[in-house]
Amino acid sequence: MGPVPLTDPQQRRRPDVTPYVDLGRAEWSALRERTPLPLTADEVERLRGLGDVIDLDEVREVYLPLSRLLNLYVAATGRLRGALNTFLTGTGDAGDGPGGAGGGTGGAGVPGVQPGTPFVIGVAGSVAVGKSTVARLLQALLARWPEHPRVELVTTDGFLLPNGELRRRGLMSRKGFPESYDRRALTRFVAEVKAGHPEVTAPVYSHLVYDIVPGERLTVRGPDILIVEGLNVLQPALPGRDGRTRVGLADYFDFSVYVDARTEDIERWYLDRFRALRATAFQDPSSYFKKFTQVSEDEALEYARTMWSTINRPNLEQNILPTRGRAGLVLRKGADHKVRRLSLRKL
Repeated sequence: MGPVPLTDPQQRRRPDVTPYVDLGRAEWSALRERTPLPLTADEVERLRGLGDVIDLDEVREVYLPLSRLLNLYVAATGRLRGALNTFLTGTGDAGDGPGGAGGGTGGAGVPGVQPGTPFVIGVAGSVAVGKSTVARLLQALLARWPEHPRVELVTTDGFLLPNGELRRRGLMSRKGFPESYDRRALTRFVAEVKAGHPEVTAPVYSHLVYDIVPGERLTVRGPDILIVEGLNVLQPALPGRDGRTRVGLADYFDFSVYVDARTEDIERWYLDRFRALRATAFQDPSSYFKKFTQVSEDEALEYARTMWSTINRPNLEQNILPTRGRAGLVLRKGADHKVRRLSLRKL
């Protein structure tokens, strides 16, 4: 009998034909080699989000190997850009710094690769899954590597449309869905940072007042690494009005992380966080959610359950979860918020 053709259905269903390698926590932890732990317990405590469970063991076993992997990626990407620059200009050395790739123009007048191009990381996942803590930990750990000390973190919340505009468009009940963002401005912001602009600004969002802060801007100045954290950062670009596909936000990422967990666990974490916020941040007189401190806990939690079932769960199922397969790394959390397994893209 001859060799099995590649079109054979049995061949296509082989379990090893997957773009990911699946690793248990112990297997992953062993990959950190001798990477030192640069954070103290107090620093980790300040970085973790409300309700998230992160300790030094979690940092050592999960996030140190990830910081080592990303350090290798940053160096390799810099060399690749250097090689591209050599090809385009016909001059120079292919070696360069963490995100740079030389610059200038070559003998034929062909522009080279932009010098100092930042390495861009996307961090995606549901509301309440802990992606903000992951992004802050990565920022702190990556900034301790001497090759790339300037690490900036931007959340996509700043690119939500202001509440007034959301109301005008009838989108207040879809806040967090892709259409509730100024996607063009967000993509342009990341493109300008990636292009090496010396200074790029972004709007600022306040979770206290639940809206964009008028006149306030976040400034990013020439980072080595930019981390972009948000619900829908891995979504592909939508076709333009002319039907042509545009460049999307994720097209500017050099690496991406998706923080994953069972939907039932995320819902429980969401309600636990709402309960904790009701006893803390919601007490502020200027809080948009102050009204939920003036009713019974049962009434407040009923509102939170409604928010989850009508907004956050549909957004997760329709928009966020379908992008998981686009991530370079999937962190899979257990019911206790700790990472249990990891899937790393190999193809």
